Amino acid sequence: MAGEQANKGVYRIDEVARRVGLSHKRIHEYEKSGLIAPAREPRTNNRLFSDLDVERILRIKALIHEHGLTLACLRVFLSSAPCWIVFGCTRKQTCPAYGDPHSACYEVLRLREPQSLVKCEKCPVYLNRTAELFSLLPI
Repeated sequence: MAGEQANKGVYRIDEVARRVGLSHKRIHEYEKSGLIAPAREPRTNNRLFSDLDVERILRIKALIHEHGLTLACLRVFLSSAPCWIVFGCTRKQTCPAYGDPHSACYEVLRLREPQSLVKCEKCPVYLNRTAELFSLLPI
């Protein structure tokens, strides 16, 4: 089963915890805070993490543990900075959202590449762009 999952790029929380060096509890905390949104297995409701989820967890871990951000601070950062800054994207030059830095990346993609929204809906930047959080930001 584990080899089959690795081939598909889908991992259960045990494998993700080993790969990223975090406890299950910490990964659940990231999810509860709206920083990640893993898929769920329909029959068992187990979390299923993609390679992209693992990359995001590693970046979130670095922002918290290496740069000293708190979960609350990270949520504000995610709500105000473009995704290519938050995640240190190396493919930003080819992203349509990079050419329009004054609009939310997911809004640009919604217009230019609607098929990309599947990834956006699981992105912490997208998940943390709520009206409630924006009301906390000074304008």
